[in-house]
Amino acid sequence: MAGGAAGSDPKNLDQLPPTYMYSVIFKDIILEIDDDDSKSMNTLVKFCQKQNISETQINEFKREYHDRSPVYWYTKPMFLYAMLNRGLRSLDMEAMCKLGFFIRSLHLQLKQLHQEQSTSFQTAFTVYRGQGLSQQDFQNLMDSK
Repeated sequence: MAGGAAGSDPKNLDQLPPTYMYSVIFKDIILEIDDDDSKSMNTLVKFCQKQNISETQINEFKREYHDRSPVYWYTKPMFLYAMLNRGLRSLDMEAMCKLGFFIRSLHLQLKQLHQEQSTSFQTAFTVYRGQGLSQQDFQNLMDSK
């Protein structure tokens, strides 16, 4: 969810899809809310329990959330990555509101990392996301050529 793609020309704003406009407004609201992390954590925990997330994962997240960085939690193979990305793709406002405190923390950490590291790179670089495959799946893929 990024803002400013259309500039400030009102004609351009009229051409934007409503879902894009809603996502920009939602992002601005989520990033401005200043709420109590412990209350927000409890709300997220209740939501996760209704989503049948494993109690082990929920308890680990609750117990260790403040000991680790938001990027750590986002990249850890557990429910957060899938829940957040599914919510963003489907514009599931309920899920994104429950994850609001986490979205804010992740945004702030990424912003800080960008400020710290952007001067180190003079040229743009490409970032890839990998997909793991079992050896059998890889072999099937190779055989299908």
